[in-house]
Amino acid sequence: MKLYSVSLSGHAHRARLFLSLIGQSVELIEVDIPNRAHKQPEFLKLNSFGQVPVLVDGDHVVADSNAILVYLGKKFGKTDWLPEDAAQAAAVQRWLSVAAGELAFGPAAARLVTVFGAPLDAEVAINLAHVLLKRMDDALAGQPWIAGGQHPTIADVALYSYTAHAPEGNVDLKAYANVRQWLARVEALPGFVAMPRTPVGLAA
Repeated sequence: MKLYSVSLSGHAHRARLFLSLIGQSVELIEVDIPNRAHKQPEFLKLNSFGQVPVLVDGDHVVADSNAILVYLGKKFGKTDWLPEDAAQAAAVQRWLSVAAGELAFGPAAARLVTVFGAPLDAEVAINLAHVLLKRMDDALAGQPWIAGGQHPTIADVALYSYTAHAPEGNVDLKAYANVRQWLARVEALPGFVAMPRTPVGLAA
């Protein structure tokens, strides 16, 4: 099993983190983004969108970080991380959609500006980030994990990386006690692996 990854990508970190949490070994292949390796024909055969991460498992190629989480959960029968119950599965899917939407346009986009110099509107991204963080903080009031229940799910994995690194994009987490406590719970899980910190934004 191979994971095409970028160490500073929150999307790639989701996949790497989940693999580690479930104790699954993987060969990590760092994609040379600055030299546009992700836009070369060889990589585009794996993912025509030219994005990381990409998981290669034998003859199966899975692109998109959330799709990789679902694939791994199903492949290894991790029903604690990816519930079979209809209501629980829907709750997980709701937050996967948030990870692909509000999280990407808020905390992730704000960090893209400071870490990678992306030509995005930082103020808009920061404002969107705080709207999302308030909603996450409210959702985590009285429950340990974002989709409910007493065990983390792939929804927690999908949301963790860019939330934890939001300060790198000048998004302050101080007002969100429930979110900060949730981050600490994720970081205390057996098998947790961190994404490298970047000294930019509020983390400078």
